[in-house]
Amino acid sequence: MLKTNKNIFYILLFLSMFAWGASWVNVKVLSEYINEFQTMFFRFFITALTMVPIIIILKKSFKIDFKTFCLVVITSIALILYMKYFYLGTKYGTASLGGAFVTTLVPINTFLLMAFLGKRKIEKKDTIALIIGAIGVLIMLRIYTFNVSEIFTIHNLYFILASLFWPIVTILSSKSTKISPIVFTFYLYVVTSIINILFFIDIRTISFSEFDFKFWINIFSLSILASTFANTIYFLGISKLGAREVSSFVFFVPMSAIILSAAFLKENINLSIVVGTILTLISISILNNIKIRKKKRL
Repeated sequence: MLKTNKNIFYILLFLSMFAWGASWVNVKVLSEYINEFQTMFFRFFITALTMVPIIIILKKSFKIDFKTFCLVVITSIALILYMKYFYLGTKYGTASLGGAFVTTLVPINTFLLMAFLGKRKIEKKDTIALIIGAIGVLIMLRIYTFNVSEIFTIHNLYFILASLFWPIVTILSSKSTKISPIVFTFYLYVVTSIINILFFIDIRTISFSEFDFKFWINIFSLSILASTFANTIYFLGISKLGAREVSSFVFFVPMSAIILSAAFLKENINLSIVVGTILTLISISILNNIKIRKKKRL
């Protein structure tokens, strides 16, 4: 029975990672309708609303102290910057490159930032992993073309910035120890929505009448599937299976982004994206000591 429940959870985790990969496709489609700040508002406002019953079911407290709330506000600013460059990179580039490039570069940048802050020690294996990761990133950027204008295109720069801001969001979020991670995330989305309403968007100027089924299905996927469902399963997975085991599922994110981009956006998948993604995934597995296959018990 326990093994069956664990297998079901594995399936749910796989679907969650698939939803995260699909978010790049969703944002590419939504960029035809709304700007980056409107996208943020729709995504996080809807997600926050749907998280309320989940937090109640899980019997988590909504209570938050002032220090944690200040941390939420600071993290929200980093999240807004991440989402802005995530959106712009995807709008002007391709969802396949963004999904592969950013999701694989984020763990590497997180490791480097932690090392810079003195929280992680770079060992010999880590140096090898970082070299492999760097080669993978350069291949995805098509460094071998020696064409500066192609390598440093605006969408590549946006993707690089996105990959730098998400580690900041991750590290800041980890500083919260007085409330549940899922409750912290709830307030993060609420504050992000409020900041967008106050400073970046005017609801009255949004043309709701122009939103068709295509728009709403992508909003649903981005908010309910990629945020509410995926985040909830991810947090529950960490508590039930452990962070290391759950982290191995992140490998499905870039691959699903590539596959879905080809299927729904008809994007041509360059060999450089596939090879670069594989190399960066190898780098991530070494840096985080992730083992895909477990030894069978005798």
